[in-house]
Amino acid sequence: MDRRLAAILATDVVGYTRLIRADEEGTIAALKSLRADLIDPKIAAHHGRIVKLMGDGMLAEFPSVVDAVRAAVETQQAVAEHNSDLPEDKRIEFRVGINLGDVVIDGDDIHGDGVNVAARLEGMAEPGGICISGMVYEGVRDRIDIPFEDLGEKEVKNIDRPVRVWRWIADAGLAASNSAKTDEPLSLPDKPSIAVLPFDNMSADPDQEYFSDGLAEDIITALSQWHSLPVIARNSSFSFKGQQIRVQKIAEELGARYILEGSVRKAGQRLRITAQLIDAQSGHHVWAERFDRQMEDVFDVQDEITNHIAATIMPELEHFENRRSATKRTEDLNAWDYYLRGMQTFHSETCEGTTASIGMLKAAVDLDPSYCDAWARLGWCHARLVMFKCVEDHEAALKLAFEATRKAIALDDGSAVAHLCLGTTYIWAGETALGLAEAQIALRLNPNFAYAGMAVGNRLDLMGQTEEGIAQMERALTLNPRDPLRWRYMAYLSRAYISLDQYETAADWARQAVLLRPDLSEALFRCAVSVAHLDAVAEAKTLLAQCKAIDPDFLVAMADWRPYANQARNEHLLSGLRRHGLFP
Repeated sequence: MDRRLAAILATDVVGYTRLIRADEEGTIAALKSLRADLIDPKIAAHHGRIVKLMGDGMLAEFPSVVDAVRAAVETQQAVAEHNSDLPEDKRIEFRVGINLGDVVIDGDDIHGDGVNVAARLEGMAEPGGICISGMVYEGVRDRIDIPFEDLGEKEVKNIDRPVRVWRWIADAGLAASNSAKTDEPLSLPDKPSIAVLPFDNMSADPDQEYFSDGLAEDIITALSQWHSLPVIARNSSFSFKGQQIRVQKIAEELGARYILEGSVRKAGQRLRITAQLIDAQSGHHVWAERFDRQMEDVFDVQDEITNHIAATIMPELEHFENRRSATKRTEDLNAWDYYLRGMQTFHSETCEGTTASIGMLKAAVDLDPSYCDAWARLGWCHARLVMFKCVEDHEAALKLAFEATRKAIALDDGSAVAHLCLGTTYIWAGETALGLAEAQIALRLNPNFAYAGMAVGNRLDLMGQTEEGIAQMERALTLNPRDPLRWRYMAYLSRAYISLDQYETAADWARQAVLLRPDLSEALFRCAVSVAHLDAVAEAKTLLAQCKAIDPDFLVAMADWRPYANQARNEHLLSGLRRHGLFP
């Protein structure tokens, strides 16, 4: 088996799936053009060899680290210049990782840990950026005038030792120039932003620094997937690493309204992580939580906590901002405030609340026609008028729903909220398969969007994939147990478990839903449906009576309840009530 030492360069396209979905032929053609005109010539000019192309990725090797780094920097600079004249949604950006290592020769291909580390470094790089290993840095530090920043040692998946990572500072000259121009703090924006500070390593072992830094970086990435609130970039928030500065001062300098900070403490195999979200204007805590875990797999622990924090923080911020907005006079409201007031009544899940939400969301898009989330929620509200049977002209309501949700996607095709809302509109237009597809897109765009997870699970059940749907809904409920709409997760779970003849479990979920929303006819009715299968006749009668007292017309409308395409499943749902003569 032949081996040799080589400088390995790995690269891939940022957001390739999104670009392909938006314009498959145009993206492929643009990528081929970039490779032919910019990338391949730079690699050849610096004596490199393209080993293989892998869809949106590429692997190349060079005889020296100097050649590899120069080729990477010149390529990234040329691509950035090429992109400067293009609209943001048409730009193709690359991440690059470079490592020096022993490789195994397999014909024209190469394998080994040296290649794997290069691929992991590429994953750590920012869009348009480059990450190199410590061995590469030592080979170039005194030979080329290219600035790099030390990111410390990082744990690399499937590699049994930490790797020291250095990052190319693409805008070092610009940053220095800007710093010299002004030291004035940034003003707080109307729409709040959040900064995630490096988590403090409270362990005795300084080698655990990589874990605390990695956790904060992952949280920044996960929060950025929401699109609804700006998240301060890692470069800016990590500039305060190791400094003892008041939160209010950090927020002023970063232009952030909220600060997320935390600490990591490791003792043996036990890990304790604390996180707290602070309102920088008042200094009050918005949210705080502590996590105690066994450190069996560091990456699994890091992923679990990242997902939980990302799924919880954004809804908590929205609720907190709701209270802030409620104190403002109407003449002081901006688009964000109108959006918040619309969401406040949105969660009521009534005709009156939905109509009020429509008025507020219309005010938001009137003030800011480019407000993607407001358009998306506006469309969802119009679909809800059909869902809650608030209007007689279903076609007119759905027309408005499609117009608003498609407008949202046109504004930001990467918005999980927009895709979820379009999917909900498809559901009430009778297009269940399309509704499921859009919810799945939303969940891919933001895996921590709990309501999207619930929607996927519910729609899988509607399509006959009940067990898979239940697993997805239960995961969503675990991900964000404080969602104001969690009663609906429970109601859908109760229906799904009836389909599996697991009536005790169905009734447990339905009863929990009623505890959360005893004011909603839908929650009461679904619970009556569930307990009737257990022959709990008195309980079912009481629930139906309560339902009728709230909305005398609701039970009449539910006589036509057919959530499933399979009529036998629909008849089975109501068979418990009908067996006891409680429903027509």
